[in-house]
Amino acid sequence: MAKYKSLFKIEGTLDDVNFYKTEDGYQVRTKGGVSKSRIQKDPAFQRTRENNSEFGSSATSGKILRRAIIGMLANAKDNKLVSRVTQVMTQVKNFDITSPRGKRNVATGIATPDGKIPLRGFNFNRKSSLSEVLLSDYDLDTATGVVTITDFTPNLKLNTPEGATHVEFSAGFLNLDFTTQVKDLQISNIENLPINGTTSNITLTPTAPAAGTGQSFYFLKVAFFQEINNLQYPLKNGTFNALQILDVL
Repeated sequence: MAKYKSLFKIEGTLDDVNFYKTEDGYQVRTKGGVSKSRIQKDPAFQRTRENNSEFGSSATSGKILRRAIIGMLANAKDNKLVSRVTQVMTQVKNFDITSPRGKRNVATGIATPDGKIPLRGFNFNRKSSLSEVLLSDYDLDTATGVVTITDFTPNLKLNTPEGATHVEFSAGFLNLDFTTQVKDLQISNIENLPINGTTSNITLTPTAPAAGTGQSFYFLKVAFFQEINNLQYPLKNGTFNALQILDVL
């Protein structure tokens, strides 16, 4: 794809050329392609219709997951999250080996052992992954959703962004059924610590084990704050916050 480089920044369409702005700058592409009505009706595009149907279903499943954890996600995401979640849901959908082509779906794929793998370790903020932020081991009890971090020293076991004075930990235990869209999210206590040399044990305990007939998701979140005049403020609107799926069962 060509990139438009000029002192004149154009957005919109000129004749058959479309100018648009992305995160990587201004780009240009030509209009054209097969009409929508032909794709919907022409037998030659049967495979295309099947692919489009499965893509739409995967995108919907991604939306269901994002909305299920909207409280945790609000300040720990990047601007390409929607497309990245759709991409991983497409991988999950591919593990559906029972539905006919065009009807393969995430609900069936994730019920298989391998269908859970693409979501394990998924970071909702690609600019701040958990492994790069938290330089400490942790333990997860999948029965209760409790996450434990032992012998944690903030100034030694964190990759701390400039300006941060405090760090906050929380965990989430979600049961989500992609077929019925029924969800149960249980959030743990929040542990807020000054970033110094004090060593402590962190135990994050969800209110209760998440209930339901869907899959179990386990989350760990790390958020940074800056204290000014005894008040803590989110550091750069959460740019450095990390939220990861630890496991899916």
